[in-house]
Amino acid sequence: MIRIILTLIPLLVVSLSASNKELLKQKCANSDAQACYEVGLPLTQGENAKVQDILDEGMSYMRKACHSGEERACDVMGAQYYKNKNYTIARKFLTKSCNRGIKSACESVGVIYRDAHDVRQDDVKAREFFTKACKLKSGDACYNVAIMYRGGFGTDKNRTIEKEFYKKGCDAGLKAGCDRFTELDNEDRGIETGILSKIKGWFK
Repeated sequence: MIRIILTLIPLLVVSLSASNKELLKQKCANSDAQACYEVGLPLTQGENAKVQDILDEGMSYMRKACHSGEERACDVMGAQYYKNKNYTIARKFLTKSCNRGIKSACESVGVIYRDAHDVRQDDVKAREFFTKACKLKSGDACYNVAIMYRGGFGTDKNRTIEKEFYKKGCDAGLKAGCDRFTELDNEDRGIETGILSKIKGWFK
């Protein structure tokens, strides 16, 4: 009897899962935005995202959810358009996502403006979005802002601010930010680093 019950449990779970999915689909058909999002999300993630038919079905649910006011679905749409290099549409969605505090969206919009993806190249705009992403603890974005202050891209060169953003990148967990900050900090303190210090060390 116990063996029979244990055998039936997985079947019951699958049945409940299938019935729950059908219930969500019915709610979605009645314009329940959250239900549309919950049905569509698994179809746009992981291995499912690699199968075009499944991904297309998932995105149709996301589109309906987004248009019905589910902002998380709009985030997914922006990310997918960006992945597909449809930058013009992606930028509209991603900008809204960034304004709501989605770090990856801010990073992506920064790249769009920096690299002129279907838009006029604009370092000022790129720095604006990278700075937002940096505030959300994106080490890469902080490093990008530092590079802009180093090269004077869309702003005046400013070594002090450059160094500050390397430090922020380091604090966000980016090793390259830590390395560059340490290098500049050692220079400020008169400590020689890098290949020159190694060469001088050979003759001591």
